[in-house]
Amino acid sequence: MESRFDLAYNAAHALCLAALRREGYRARHRYIVFQVLPHTLGLGPDIWRVLDKCHHMRNVAEYEGVLDVEERIVADLVAACEKVADTLAALLQRDHS
Repeated sequence: MESRFDLAYNAAHALCLAALRREGYRARHRYIVFQVLPHTLGLGPDIWRVLDKCHHMRNVAEYEGVLDVEERIVADLVAACEKVADTLAALLQRDHS
């Protein structure tokens, strides 16, 4: 479960970072890429709140060595990541057409 969480979190972060860079910006802090999703991809709080919660969990794991991951949060994280990926892909396709 921890590996699935880690892979999904890193994928979500990379996609959100790509969305931010598509708009011409760079983030100095990891969490910013999630907080600006309403502006970069037009996604609402149902998505960025999941990602923000996972960011907090990732930080606790990274800095305190504690990762308590349940299947539900991993499923929510994967679903949020898929939504980000689909939205970003649609925007990039529109950009190139």
